Amino acid sequence: MISDPLIQSRTGPTSTGSSNLLIRATQSDDMVALTALINLPGFRAGTLRRPYQTVEQTRLWLEKQNADSLNIVALQDGQLVGHAGFNCYSGRRSHAAELGIGVHDNHHGKGIGTALLKEVIDSADNWFGIKRLELNVYTDNAPAIRLYERFGFEAEGVHKAYAFKAGTYADALCMARLRV
Repeated sequence: MISDPLIQSRTGPTSTGSSNLLIRATQSDDMVALTALINLPGFRAGTLRRPYQTVEQTRLWLEKQNADSLNIVALQDGQLVGHAGFNCYSGRRSHAAELGIGVHDNHHGKGIGTALLKEVIDSADNWFGIKRLELNVYTDNAPAIRLYERFGFEAEGVHKAYAFKAGTYADALCMARLRV
């Protein structure tokens, strides 16, 4: 599902001091830029995506999301530099959601991931009533793990040989943040 572009548009400073960061709902006209972001080698390395995702695959992925999902993007000076969101589970797991987040390869360490994660958590806590946000992160992604820990995520275990990545099987840490 593609989000309404008028919902939750926010600007704020990043750690580099720039106030030209806009966090807003993903829009249908973001598909080309979002696909380019997803296909960056560093961004893709942190996901389960295969190389060369098409714009049509991105569009279909967003459209098949349930109504209880959130998809936001970060734009720095008009350039799409990050994406984050979550999908809520249903039934007996309706209190939980799976988180995904990524930042442009050339924009790491600038506070974009922090800004995106802050907005996702605020939405989960205050608008969706999510008690448990969970994620999987490759064990070699120390910067992402530190970011999640700063926001209260805790390691719950390791998935051995979780995914095939760059010609080998990689382990992933499962983490969760519980709202008390």
